[in-house]
Amino acid sequence: MKVFIFTGPTLRAEEAKLELDAVYLPPAQQGDVYRAACEKPVALGIIDGFFEHVPSVWHKEILWAMSEGIHVFGASSMGALRAAELATFGMEGVGSVFEDFRQGVLEDDDEVAVTHASAEHGWRPLSEAMVNVRATLVAARTAGVVSEPVRASLEQRAKALFYVERAWPKLLSEALREGLPRAEVEALEAWLPKGRVDVKRADAVAMLRMIRSRVEAGLSPKETRFPFQHTDAWEEARRRAARQPLRQTARAPDGVGIEALLDELRLRGELKEARRASMARALAVEEARRLGRVPDERELHATKEALSHERHLTPESFERWKTEQHVDDVARLLRDESHVRWVEALMEPDVLRHLADHLRLTGEYAALLERARDKEQVLDAAGLSLPKLEDAGITEGALWAWYFEENQGRMVPAQLEQAARDEGFADVASMRRAALRELCYVLTKAGAAA
Repeated sequence: MKVFIFTGPTLRAEEAKLELDAVYLPPAQQGDVYRAACEKPVALGIIDGFFEHVPSVWHKEILWAMSEGIHVFGASSMGALRAAELATFGMEGVGSVFEDFRQGVLEDDDEVAVTHASAEHGWRPLSEAMVNVRATLVAARTAGVVSEPVRASLEQRAKALFYVERAWPKLLSEALREGLPRAEVEALEAWLPKGRVDVKRADAVAMLRMIRSRVEAGLSPKETRFPFQHTDAWEEARRRAARQPLRQTARAPDGVGIEALLDELRLRGELKEARRASMARALAVEEARRLGRVPDERELHATKEALSHERHLTPESFERWKTEQHVDDVARLLRDESHVRWVEALMEPDVLRHLADHLRLTGEYAALLERARDKEQVLDAAGLSLPKLEDAGITEGALWAWYFEENQGRMVPAQLEQAARDEGFADVASMRRAALRELCYVLTKAGAAA
């Protein structure tokens, strides 16, 4: 019997498979339940779903799935919300989050909302759901970690935060800044790694176990008591949904799991560097999405052109590159890359401010600083702080030949303006100034040594 489960930040598919043998799909968005129901499973389970920037799963498609004899379950997050709203029509909710929404104890969507990483990063949550914060604070109070006034104050502060900013480090730092007892806040921080309560995950596991027991007992087709209305709006929505394939859980190329790729990076000693770069990319993309930024067609085209130039790709080799690198959604890749480049430009002052710390941590700062200081002193003493071509006795063509061929071991680029931007210079003039200073420094040092 086929079962489909929509999950993401609440419970990873790899963990969920330990509870229930099912087809695991990414968080549900509008049209996904319809597309999954067309595959004729005996049951659908919704844990996570998109909202805000992506159209949410439609109530009507859930009703249609049930009218087709498919059992639909919901828990934890979007699933709990939809189950509470459609319980009277036969959608089955599981867990405390569902019960609280159904009984009106909870009303706000932000109780379960989180911001999270992309599919490539396993939908890792980047914020904490309010239901988890509340349950964790109650557990901390019961364990004597915090007093009731501190618990109530932290809960109030957490609820006041925008859901994308709701995370324990931010909440605790704000609590200290606003004068809550340091001893209790620090005790809570130390207790959290083992004491944190994940209500959403517990509900998701409970739903999977319920589905498993129901399937094992023999699940007959769902019977409904409502007549499904095939309205014009429904037919149009159904036609739109049918144009897209059913989205599968993100996997690496050729069915290889992400963990297998991580092992390859670990064995090559490259995982730490790759994770740092991926984290910066994830944060940039999520920040752009949080701000509701949507790149237009002209920007996407410019991003593709820049990407092609940086990788020396022609239109034909770009297509080969897509195939070789298993790019199955080039539109998504270009959209995310546009976000990254926009955030890079926006954050340039902050990036430069943190550059020194980065170099200190990599151990490069001392050597770079010493060489920069020595260059300044040598050029100042020789009167070459701002050298010209004639000071070095060289033509511009010869300067670029030295800079690229001798200094970097590559051919002189055909487009110097693009090369300057690629290397982080504002323009060709800035690159020329740096190259001339470097050449004069090298020649002056060599002359002194001779």
